[in-house]
Amino acid sequence: MVIARRFRCGAVLCGRQIFTERFAEGVLAPSARRTARLDSIVHHLGLALGGRPAAVFAKRLMLPVSKDTLLRVVRRRSRPPTDPLKVIGIDDWAWRRNHRYASIICNLERRRVVTLLPDREPATAQAWLSAHPTIAIVARDRGGGYGEAAAKALPPAVQVADRWHLMENASRAFLDAVRKSMRQIRTVTGATTINPKLLTAAERLQYEGYLRREETNAAILALSKNGIPIKQIVRIVACSIACRPLKL
Repeated sequence: MVIARRFRCGAVLCGRQIFTERFAEGVLAPSARRTARLDSIVHHLGLALGGRPAAVFAKRLMLPVSKDTLLRVVRRRSRPPTDPLKVIGIDDWAWRRNHRYASIICNLERRRVVTLLPDREPATAQAWLSAHPTIAIVARDRGGGYGEAAAKALPPAVQVADRWHLMENASRAFLDAVRKSMRQIRTVTGATTINPKLLTAAERLQYEGYLRREETNAAILALSKNGIPIKQIVRIVACSIACRPLKL
């Protein structure tokens, strides 16, 4: 515990009236509730563990401090970037998913967040980009909003698609192609060969229903190839048009 002395001014017109004893630099900052050494420990705990885990660990070290205080100390000691921005990434960010969205801008060279814009309107992004003319490369998604804003605010800047969206789009296209060819893939890999003896009772019922549907499909296709009308096919196979699994 550190005890600081207070001095009172007897002058009637004094605006402060109370003066608190100051300590040497590096020992205790003015109006601080922790010494510089203790504040440094709190800062390192916040950097290493984050908010809630660091608060639990600090309690075991007999240094009770809340998770909000830990994060506040980390933010206060963070140094704002002094180098001009050259390569940035911009994307939308959810304050509340499916309700409210904003824009996040990151310095891709330092891998740190630069700022959060209040919305994802092109005009807002354009105003921010216009205030940073040193930006040379803008990584963004494939939407047109951020591209339009960057083109108007920074015409010489190069716009590129960021890696996350490239991988996401490539993965989605690959999965769609595989999903459309699953029947052929199962046939080639032999996955369509099923041993009924290895099925459970529920799986056997499902498999038998699948066989009945396949038999009905084959009968419908055979009758359709012979030129039989749909109404007559319905009467032959005893299956309504609504439940017919294939279109003729």
